[in-house]
Amino acid sequence: MPSLSIPRRFILLLVTGLTLGATQPAQALDGTSYVTSKKQKGSFALEAGGKAAPLYASAQDWPGVLRAAKDLQADIHRVTSVTPTLTTDQAPKGREVVLIGTIGKSPLIDQLVRDKKLDVSGVVGKWEVFVEQIVDKPMPGVDRALVIAGSDKRGTIYGIYDLSEQMGVSPWYWWADVPTKPQKALYVAAGRHTQGEPKVKYRGIFINDEAPAMSGWTKEKFGGFNSKMYTHMFELILRLKGNYLWPAMWGNAFNDDDPQNPVLADEYGIVMGTSHHEPLTRAHDEWRRYGKGPWNYQTNPDVLRDFWRGGMQRMGTRENVVTIGMRGDGDEPMSEGSNIALLEKIVADQRQIIADVTGKPAEQTPQMWALYKEVQDYYDKGMRVPDDVTLLLCDDNWGNLRKLPKLGEKPRAGGYGIYYHFDYVGGPRNYKWLNTNPLPRIREQMHLAHAYGANQIWVVNVGDLKPMELPISFFLDYAWNPDNIKADEVGKYTQQWAAQQFGPKHAAGIADILAKYAKYNARRKPELLSPDTYSLTNYNEWPMVVADYNQLLTQAEAIGRQLPASYQDAYFELVLHPVLACANLNELYYTVALNREAAKNNRVNTNELAAKAKALFEKDAEISKRYNAIAGGKWNHMMDQMHIGYKAWHDEKADKMPEVQTIAEAAATAPALSVAAAVQKPQPQPASGAAFVEADGYVSVEAPHYSKAVDGSQAKWQTIPNLGRTLGGISTYPTTAPITQPGGNSPHLEYQMQLSTAGPVTVQAYLAPTLNFTGGEGLRYAVSFDDEAPQIVNLHTGMVADNGNRPWEKAVAENIILKTTQHTLATPGKHMLKFWRVDPGVVLEKLVVDCGGLKPSYLGPPESATGTKPAPAATKNSVGQR
Repeated sequence: MPSLSIPRRFILLLVTGLTLGATQPAQALDGTSYVTSKKQKGSFALEAGGKAAPLYASAQDWPGVLRAAKDLQADIHRVTSVTPTLTTDQAPKGREVVLIGTIGKSPLIDQLVRDKKLDVSGVVGKWEVFVEQIVDKPMPGVDRALVIAGSDKRGTIYGIYDLSEQMGVSPWYWWADVPTKPQKALYVAAGRHTQGEPKVKYRGIFINDEAPAMSGWTKEKFGGFNSKMYTHMFELILRLKGNYLWPAMWGNAFNDDDPQNPVLADEYGIVMGTSHHEPLTRAHDEWRRYGKGPWNYQTNPDVLRDFWRGGMQRMGTRENVVTIGMRGDGDEPMSEGSNIALLEKIVADQRQIIADVTGKPAEQTPQMWALYKEVQDYYDKGMRVPDDVTLLLCDDNWGNLRKLPKLGEKPRAGGYGIYYHFDYVGGPRNYKWLNTNPLPRIREQMHLAHAYGANQIWVVNVGDLKPMELPISFFLDYAWNPDNIKADEVGKYTQQWAAQQFGPKHAAGIADILAKYAKYNARRKPELLSPDTYSLTNYNEWPMVVADYNQLLTQAEAIGRQLPASYQDAYFELVLHPVLACANLNELYYTVALNREAAKNNRVNTNELAAKAKALFEKDAEISKRYNAIAGGKWNHMMDQMHIGYKAWHDEKADKMPEVQTIAEAAATAPALSVAAAVQKPQPQPASGAAFVEADGYVSVEAPHYSKAVDGSQAKWQTIPNLGRTLGGISTYPTTAPITQPGGNSPHLEYQMQLSTAGPVTVQAYLAPTLNFTGGEGLRYAVSFDDEAPQIVNLHTGMVADNGNRPWEKAVAENIILKTTQHTLATPGKHMLKFWRVDPGVVLEKLVVDCGGLKPSYLGPPESATGTKPAPAATKNSVGQR
């Protein structure tokens, strides 16, 4: 049987010796499936011979369960073209029946439990747990039943959708037009199938920064952010086994825009929340609509209390996690006069409103307080909220966690959560257009959250939802059980996700594309690109970056040509479009850089390069139009997001062509600027123990290519494939291991190198932009050569995760923290560079030793050769040649 370690959509228990192999109709995300297309011993015929087993649920069950049962009915038809009957009043007769119900809510299921025909140990009383099991003689007139039973409403719903997914229906069938592979029969394997209980209680998404893309789309297709649109979103979240939503809030008000929005959210089974600055279920735009006077609790408390009381009265008994606290109007910081005492009074007054309206103690209503931006400062200075309130810790809006609970501190009843970002409007620059969030980094940061106990709420800002499909899937999968996806299994996860959407044949190739384009985009987010980002002349950087994208585009187009017509829309949305768009965008800025360089020296191809740049700019618009027209225009406006020509942190009105230069023909006296494309050559894995050889005055080493890793008794080194800007990262685990003093046999990495000269050298360490999440003076590492004393370096000297702080802005814009140390070597020849662990969470990506010849570049020089011969010098006087 395939490995069950990844990810959460897995089979906990199957009959011993069951082999699925080629009988599976489609792969679940762990590469296995308990639904097959061929009959096996003890299996249950969900559909066979043109007949589908009838579905039966109790009319007394939750409306959301009955609604999901209708989705299962439709899903079986999607796969087999046969529609089973679905009844809720009279039990169907037949040899085999599917029975669906919630423990304590379905008389049908409860009777099976009383008759000891259904074992619900490990299910009853749990949060969102389901079991699927074949039961003999469940009721008079029925020989066998496939029972889907849940511990609660969502447990049952997840069981239903898990079966759909196992049959081959992608959770993204509607949102990404993923087709369903037809099957002639469906059999459910004998055994007991469950996922257990989720590790993170509330797991969800935040629709935000939704103009002009999603707002334009939903207005055209649904008339606005109403229940017609939101029901699609509710279903998607549940199919992904999430349960939580912060709704769109740019000029939108979920509860006020359509009264059916909250009603249907609760019916579907979605727990609603509001963003970090929208207290007591009130959307910010509702204050614009109905508020009177200033948004200021010192001067206008009575009006604000009435406003908030109205939000709680409207909530009724529906499931919500209620936001408490207060920020300034429009998500701005509070006034200078605000203080901890005032904020504590606000919280106390809000909780009194909650208690008054609900008629029960405030602690019986789930609440959260978001320590977002300056609110964390209030917490650090001593502000506290009652123990039952979840403290929602936040990242820096760029995917780097700012703060985590202290290890060993007294547990809080409300626990801790995380507010994370895949999209952001703010400094140093908006990023809203395409996915720039590599899964290895998401996993590395959210692993920290899990390890340090922030497991009550995980919510992620996903912007317009599209085109964040893959990271949304990963975030919610990882939230279910972070222990199921190891650091070196993220690539495997991506391949299985690709197989789920497009089948196994091209899954490896598609996964490679998905991983690489996100990695390339994270080097420099598209909105932050400029002609000056990469070096034109040093290390062939600009041409190599363009070659990376164009090679990926060639690969993507080749696979696309081999896929059936039914997959073309989904493939363009999920795979081809972002590669096509980003390859074109990077080539645009590269061409502008070439044009400007040519103009400086009156090159004869100056105007030709200007014309090419303009053509690439126009092509960008055509690519967006192509996306907006996909699937018959289903996603029109989703690619309306501005992404070229930023001059400040915020959106301009429209994409703006970068400035190019032209010269008079008579002035073009110099030969054409060479623009030969670089060819990306894969770097061979260095031989174990091989020395990296100095050439051109430097040695460059990728972090995973160490000569030796020395582990400690409590902290061990682990490579994180594909994390960072170049090859990968390396860090120590567990991340909760205590601080170590560098020296002797404490944890360190050794890199052997051959240097041609003695004297002073500078070591540059390229580190992931991890923040000081432990709250001390800053995270540290140490560096030494040979037997010298290690030099300890603090990553966070002078760095504060806030707009205007230059070290932080540089780190997030460049997706790297670059630190240097100075050393003096007495002799040339072989030397051992050592990188020492000090604090947890430090991730090393690259080391560069500057012996006096290092040139400026964005990514740093490519990895040096190993052996005894120096690498050949780069060809001079040519842009884009090796």
